[in-house]
Amino acid sequence: MKQLKLTTLSIAITAGIMLSGCGSDSDPSPETEFGKFTLGVSDNPADANIVNIAFKQVVLKNSEGSISFDVTVGEDGLQHVDLLGVQGQDVETLVSGQSVVVGEYQMCIYMQNNEISDTDSSYVLSGATKDDNGEYVGGVVEGLVTNSNGSCGGVGADEDNTGRLFFNKAFTIAAGNNAFVAEFNLSQGLQGPHGNKEYWTLKPTSVQLLNSADVGAITGQISPETMINCETNAGGSDFSPAVYLYPSATALEDMADFRTGANVLTQVAPITSARVNPIEDSEGNTLGYDYEFGFVVADTYSLGYTCLAQNDDPEAANIRDPQDGTAPFFIDSAEQEVSVVVDETTTRHFPESFVPSDS
Repeated sequence: MKQLKLTTLSIAITAGIMLSGCGSDSDPSPETEFGKFTLGVSDNPADANIVNIAFKQVVLKNSEGSISFDVTVGEDGLQHVDLLGVQGQDVETLVSGQSVVVGEYQMCIYMQNNEISDTDSSYVLSGATKDDNGEYVGGVVEGLVTNSNGSCGGVGADEDNTGRLFFNKAFTIAAGNNAFVAEFNLSQGLQGPHGNKEYWTLKPTSVQLLNSADVGAITGQISPETMINCETNAGGSDFSPAVYLYPSATALEDMADFRTGANVLTQVAPITSARVNPIEDSEGNTLGYDYEFGFVVADTYSLGYTCLAQNDDPEAANIRDPQDGTAPFFIDSAEQEVSVVVDETTTRHFPESFVPSDS
């Protein structure tokens, strides 16, 4: 059973650089107002062990020009972040100590594209196992690219092998503290090698920007009975458990998979998903299984549990009736009326009545 983690990564921009220093023709007046800007990056994992992005640059742009933030931390001019290496709501900083003039912005994040097996650049490790020290052994290392490129207000993409993650939806930086999260939905946007390609592809459309002032979190544990029931219904021996997030009042039979095409009839596409991870004690013994959505816009949702997340190919329709055996994926159980409140964590187990042994 392949177990993967949620990720939170932060780009914190809090004090220092002015827009006029990076593209505008005139200095701001003494009355210019600044706001503090924090950007976090969160992902939902795909079927891989490591998804390492070699970040190069973050750029904000508006009608006045562009601000470029160098994320260099080493001699190679890159900052390497494994998107599967930080759990839930934990934070890792890319950029800090900056200040931004208040106003409306768009954003680009630049990464190094890599088409070969090279751990010094962006790459994906898959098929590995962990040794007694918790280190990955074996597996296959393949490159990682995003197919988008180009500048952000005339800044960025000056070097070869540069990919661009572009957020075309404008957002506002107001006076005071502003915190945003760029969420990578890897279950939907990370595609393994296909055709004659020997590298992975990250779709730039799989990233969305959320204002943390609007979000809360969801966490919970999965009962043994829920997991066993799904595995019995699925048959076989290869399982990858996950919880899928759906709009409010989505019935179990209408919970669809990730796909690029349109759903049919009453099927409803998931908003995102979270892997189910083992809860281990200090000696590595498994005490239970939990999941966590770190950044969810405040609202009411439905949740679906599956043990076959590894079979959810975002390029194809995989959903099925669990009784007919004609397709590899289904949602086995659901929880309804899950309310998310800003800056709070909602706990919902599968089933809701489940009482974990550590409670």
